[in-house]
Amino acid sequence: MKISVNTIRDLNQQYGSAGDPAPEGVDKLVEKIGAQLGAVEEVIEIGKKYDGVVIAKVVSCEQHPNADRLHVCTIDDGGITPDVNRDENGLVQVVCGAPNVRAGVTVAWLPPGATVPSTYDSDPFVLEARELRGVVSNGMLASPKELAIGDSHEGLLLIDEDVEPGTMFADKYNLHGDTIIDMENKMFTHRPDCFGWLGVAREIAGIQGNSYKSPEWYRVDATVPAATSQELRVDVRNEIPELVPRFMALPIAGITVSPSPVWLQIELSKVGIRPINNIVDLTNYYMVLTGQPLHAYDYDKVLVQDEGADHATIVVRKPQAGERLELLNGKEIEPRSEAILIASVTKAIGLGGVMGGANTEVDANTKNIILECATFDMYSIRRTSMAHGLFSDAVTRFTKGQSPLQNKAVLAKITEDILAICNGQIAGEVIDDNHLSDEVMARNSLYPDVTVSADFVNARLGLKLSVEDMAQLLINAEFAVRIESENLTIRAPFWRTDIEIPEDIVEEIGRLYGFDKLPLELPKRTNKPASKDRPLESKAMIRDALSRAGANEVLTYSFVHGNLLDKVGQDASVAFKLSNALSPDLQYYRLSLTPNLLDKIHGNIKAGYDEVALFEIGKVHGKTEMDEGLPREMGRVGFVLAATPKVSEQKYAGAPYYQALKYLQQLLPGDEQLYTFRPLQDASFEGHVLFEQMTKPFEPNRSALVFSGSMLIGVVGEYRPAVQKALKLPKFCAGFELFLSYFEKAETAHEPYIPLPRFPKVTQDITLKVAAECTYQEVHNTMWELLGRREAEALLVTLAPLDIYQRPDDTAHKQITLRLTVASYERTLTDTEVGTLLDAAATAAHEQLGAERL
Repeated sequence: MKISVNTIRDLNQQYGSAGDPAPEGVDKLVEKIGAQLGAVEEVIEIGKKYDGVVIAKVVSCEQHPNADRLHVCTIDDGGITPDVNRDENGLVQVVCGAPNVRAGVTVAWLPPGATVPSTYDSDPFVLEARELRGVVSNGMLASPKELAIGDSHEGLLLIDEDVEPGTMFADKYNLHGDTIIDMENKMFTHRPDCFGWLGVAREIAGIQGNSYKSPEWYRVDATVPAATSQELRVDVRNEIPELVPRFMALPIAGITVSPSPVWLQIELSKVGIRPINNIVDLTNYYMVLTGQPLHAYDYDKVLVQDEGADHATIVVRKPQAGERLELLNGKEIEPRSEAILIASVTKAIGLGGVMGGANTEVDANTKNIILECATFDMYSIRRTSMAHGLFSDAVTRFTKGQSPLQNKAVLAKITEDILAICNGQIAGEVIDDNHLSDEVMARNSLYPDVTVSADFVNARLGLKLSVEDMAQLLINAEFAVRIESENLTIRAPFWRTDIEIPEDIVEEIGRLYGFDKLPLELPKRTNKPASKDRPLESKAMIRDALSRAGANEVLTYSFVHGNLLDKVGQDASVAFKLSNALSPDLQYYRLSLTPNLLDKIHGNIKAGYDEVALFEIGKVHGKTEMDEGLPREMGRVGFVLAATPKVSEQKYAGAPYYQALKYLQQLLPGDEQLYTFRPLQDASFEGHVLFEQMTKPFEPNRSALVFSGSMLIGVVGEYRPAVQKALKLPKFCAGFELFLSYFEKAETAHEPYIPLPRFPKVTQDITLKVAAECTYQEVHNTMWELLGRREAEALLVTLAPLDIYQRPDDTAHKQITLRLTVASYERTLTDTEVGTLLDAAATAAHEQLGAERL
C-alpha cells in the first residue's frame, strides 16, 4: 500500500483534520508507522525527479524549416530560468515534434540542465541546449511519459488550468519534497479501510495522538445527486445475495471521455496506477482514496449485448457451463463455476470483484455509463483470483472484506466529480440492492457495541491507563465511546470490519498507545519444575530408541503423487487432493507414512547403501477423519528396513519380518509380554477406512496387527510383491507403522538395569510339533508363562525362537524350535536342572496346545 506524504497532508488540510502527518520529518513518520501501523518496505523521494520542471506557455509555433514533423516554438517561462538564451522579448526557443503543440497552450518545459523525470530512477538523462536540424532547442516540452505520469508519448501534457508561466511544476502539483511510503499489504489483511488513503491518514493521526475527522461526504447516509432525467433505464437482478450483499448502480448520460486533469493523473501515477481516461481514473482515484473499488460499464455496449432490449439489465449470478468472457487485459477465460459473474440478460460483461469485460469497456467513444459500487464475498474473490491467475488492485482490496456501509458515500462523491469533470448528467434513479440487516443499517456499524472495563484492558497490556485516556485514544480514530464509571461501551465506525469482541478493543488501544511503550517486566513464574510435554517426550523416546537401534530419521513431504498411491495399492479417492499443488509431484495429502519411506529405499540402495533402515514421525490425513468439518491430523510412526541379497544372506538368518519385529520390540515401551500379534489376513476394517489404507502396502499373509492388550496400535510385516516390484524394492524388506497417539498416552516404562550373572549360563534347545494353525506366539506364551516365573528364583531366563519348519509330507503340522538360556546368580546350574525346566514347559505346551516334543 503506497501513500504520498504530501497527499495525506493535503487531505488533512482539505477536510480540516489532524494537521501535518510528519511534523518531525518523514524519517520519524516512517519509524512510527513501522512501530504502530505496519512494516515499511520502501521510501521513495519522488519530489526530486521534478526539480527544474517549469510550467510555460507556448507563445508562437512555426513549422521547422528543415523538418516536416518538427515545430519551432517560443515559450514564456516568466523569465525565471537562469542561464538560457532568450530573444528580445525574453522568450525561449524550443524545438518540438508533438502533434498537439500550438500557440496558446500551457505545457511542462524541461530546461537545459534538468533531468527527464522518467529516467531519474534508472539512467538519468540530463538535457542541454542543442541543435535539431539546424535550429537550437533549449531543452524540451514534455509528454506524460517523459514526466513519468503516464504511458502516452504521442503528444504533450497539456495543462488545462489557468497557471502563471514560470510556476514550478512541483509547486503547482504539490510534488515539491514529496515522499512515497510503501507499506506491506499483508500488515493490513484484517484492515480493508487501510487500503485507502483516508484510512491510512486516520491511523497516522491516531498513532500520533491526534484526533481525525473524516470528510463530511464520507457517511453512511450520504445522498446521491438526484436524477435530472430518466432517459437511461437500468434494472439490477442479484441472484446470489449471499455472495453480493450490496450492489449499487447509477446511470449517467452525456459524459465526455478525455484525458484526466493533470492533478488526477499525478495522484494516480505517484502510487503506481497508470492513467487511462477521466472516467476510469476517477474510479481508480476513489478506490485508492477510500479502499472501495468501483467500475464503469459503457451503457450502450451493455444494451448491445441484448438485441432488441429497450433498457440495460445487470444480472449478478454464477457462470453457466461453457460460458466465456474476454477481460479488459485481453485474456479470455471460462469462469470457474462458483465465480461471481456480472452479466447482461444474455452475455457475461465482467468478473465481479476481479476485472471488467472488454465488451463493455469505457473508451473515447463512450457517452453513457453505468457506475457500479458493490460489495463481494472476499473468499469467493480470492478463489476466483487464484483459479484464473488474475491479480488486480480491485482484487487486493476485495479480498480484505470491504465494509458495505461505505458504498453509498463513495458512489455519491464520485458521481459529483464525474458530473463536474466529465460533463455528465444523472439519467436514472440510483439502484441499491442492499441485503444488510435493518439492525446493521440502523446502528451504522457492522457489529454490536462492545463493552469493556479499564481493568480488563490494563490487565492484558500491563498498563495503568485511565478510562478517559482509553476513550480519547479510540475517539481519535473516530470510535463512538460512552463512559460509564470504569467501563467503556464502544461502537466501531462503519468502515471497520474487525471490531467484534473485547480483545479487539484491547489490541486497538495497545496499538494506538504504542506497543513499544508497554512496560518491560519479566512475568512471574513458579520455581517448580515444569510438567513435561507428553507428545514431545514420546517423540524424543521414539527417536532415541530407533536411532540407538541403527535407524536414520527422515522428513518427507506431507504430499504425494497419485502414482505413488497407486503403486502401494491405496485409494486416492480417500485422500485430499490439492487444488494449488506446490509441484505436479505433490498432488495428494498422504494417507500413511509407509509409501514415502518405501519411495526412498531404491534411491539409497542404488547410491551404494547395501542396508537401509529409515523411520519418520509425521502426520497423515484422510477424508474419513474429520473434526467439525476440518481434516484431523493423525500422528504416525513409520519404519522400513531393507537390505541387498548379499547382505541379507550374510547377516540375517530369518525372514525380514523378524528383523522389523526386532526394531519394533526395541521401540515399544514396557514388557514385551504386554503386546500381542494377530495375522493381518484375519483383520476386519469395518468403519476404519484410513487404517485399512495404512495396511495396503503390507502382505496379509506375512504381516501382523500389533495390539497392546485390546488396543490396536499398528501393523508390522513384509510388503506385497506388487509393491516390491513397482517401487524396485529388494526382496529383504519389511517395516511397521504405528499410531503415535499410543506413545503419547502410554506410560514410558524405564527398563530396570539387570546385572548379568557371574556364573556360567546353560543353553538347551527344544522342538515341539504342533498343529499347523497353532501360532508361534501361542507356543511361546504358553512356555513363558511357566518359565518366566522362575526369574523370581534368582535365575536369568531367556526364551528365543530358533526355527519354524514344516515338512513337505506333513502339512497338518509344523515344528517350532526354541532356545532356552538359564543362568543363576547364586551357583552353577547343571544340565539336569535346565532339562527339568524344559520338561515342565513341554508338559504345559502338550496339555494346553497338544504339542508333541521331538
